[in-house]
Amino acid sequence: MKRLFNDHKVRYVQSLNGAWKFIADKDGVGKTQGWQNGLPENAETVIVPSVWNNELRLLNFEGCGWYEKRFESVGGTLMFEFESVMTEATVYLDGKEIGTHYGAFTQFEIIVNEVESGEHTLVVCADSTLNALSFPQRYTDWFNYGGIARDVTLCELGGISILTNHIAYELSKDLKSATVHAEMELYNAEGNETTSEVLVSVGEHIIYKGDVTLGAYERATIKSEDFVIENVSLWDTESPNLYTVVARTETDDLIDKIGFRLVEVANCNILLNGKAIEFRGVNRHDEHPDWGFAFPAKLMKKDLDLICDLGCNSIRGSHYPNSRIFMDMLDERGILFWCEIPMWGCGFSEESFKNEALMERGFNMHKEMVRYYYNHPSIIIWGMHNEIATYHPNTHPISEKWSKFLRANGGNRLITHASNHPLKDNDMDFDDIICINIYHGWYRYGGYNGNLADWDMMIKQFAERRIENGWTDKPVIMSEFGAAALAGFHSHFDTVRWSEEYQRDLLEYTLELFHNTDYMRGTFIWQFCNIRTSPSTDLNRVRYFNNKGILDEYRNPKASYFKVKELYHKYANENK
Repeated sequence: MKRLFNDHKVRYVQSLNGAWKFIADKDGVGKTQGWQNGLPENAETVIVPSVWNNELRLLNFEGCGWYEKRFESVGGTLMFEFESVMTEATVYLDGKEIGTHYGAFTQFEIIVNEVESGEHTLVVCADSTLNALSFPQRYTDWFNYGGIARDVTLCELGGISILTNHIAYELSKDLKSATVHAEMELYNAEGNETTSEVLVSVGEHIIYKGDVTLGAYERATIKSEDFVIENVSLWDTESPNLYTVVARTETDDLIDKIGFRLVEVANCNILLNGKAIEFRGVNRHDEHPDWGFAFPAKLMKKDLDLICDLGCNSIRGSHYPNSRIFMDMLDERGILFWCEIPMWGCGFSEESFKNEALMERGFNMHKEMVRYYYNHPSIIIWGMHNEIATYHPNTHPISEKWSKFLRANGGNRLITHASNHPLKDNDMDFDDIICINIYHGWYRYGGYNGNLADWDMMIKQFAERRIENGWTDKPVIMSEFGAAALAGFHSHFDTVRWSEEYQRDLLEYTLELFHNTDYMRGTFIWQFCNIRTSPSTDLNRVRYFNNKGILDEYRNPKASYFKVKELYHKYANENK
């Protein structure tokens, strides 16, 4: 189940989730031994979606894992949709390579023509190896799982098919009408020139109707004329109104949902439909110790129930696009989302930013993020990168290029990056909002002592830098801050680090401070729950978990959970 709703009624879709054969290629012999033609007899049965690093004897395995699935099809033109393969995928059909893809957290599809009717063998080599060209780099603060982590789907295509459909719109000044148009990527699944009527509707409104002709196996993007929808029902955090979008040809369809809303920055405020908002958020990894990144939808709902109980109105997807079904849940609940690519800066050296192949992979991830997530109204922030060396001139061209792309192609969203050196960051000119990651009271920084009192000094210093650089119209968000606590460790002394009391008191101090700082417009606490980290780095995480969660990894609350809940609900009531 990759969406909360059926995204096709006409197209034949077959889920390939479930039992697959699997073998870990610890010796790197799979291809030379012909595993692309089918796995050896000693392959075991696993369930997809899953990651292999939860399996016995594969806890820390990094490398290639081979998967095999046999299926029946009437043949013709087939499209295989993979929502997430970690991290590099090579796909074979009946022993023949049909496609490759790099990137663990965005969907990709592979189209194969003139497939014969009958039984077929699909083999996927998933390579989780981290190297000089990988996103993220080896030095990173989350665990590098391997496997087919999200849904796999087989689609049988015929005639002119619809691959994507973006609904672009502009709201009128009074926010009562929307001028919309569709931008569709179409594909002719036939071996001859084909003509079909194409129809697109938004709710009850048919915004496009016309004939399209494509040559054999041709792919084309068409854009409809503008269409005005009057009396639109807006999407916001209180009333998340959604419209069903249907794109249909004579042989295919694609169904999605959108919401009309306006996000903008003015006078150091973030406005949603003209109303100033304050972010009450958490950073959340789409991860669980028993499931890794193959996160079940049932647990997504539980996380959202807890996040709503906290009084949050927003989530930062740290540090990668989350699954489409999770985005659907946010769209339905009216929860705001910050979506970014897996570029965690401490692993990227200053020289790596001059590596064109590496940076092109990052740019492609932005393109895929926009391609698949464009219609989700909950996404109001595109994040370019996190904690990279933006004080170094090598990062400047990257931030400029990526921000221009997102601003031109990403729809009505705000652009930002998260900076852990706000007093010397040189790329904030490219941001709509300034986002700061600092952990005073937990880590020691140059010129600071690691005490809570350091916050007051930093806030004063950054206020001066805002004025010096002409950023006074840009709202500031505290995008990461916090302290680690070992669940169940208590102390009578509130200054004892790693205790639940120390974490609770630090979050109370910082939340109140930021809420009352005139240029700040919200917070994203690091983090929602504990996450597994890699033992291969020198981060020295206790238990090999990042323990800064206000819940433990199994979603049991620490003392800080209840303090955050008290404060976030207080702030929500103040803003009513």
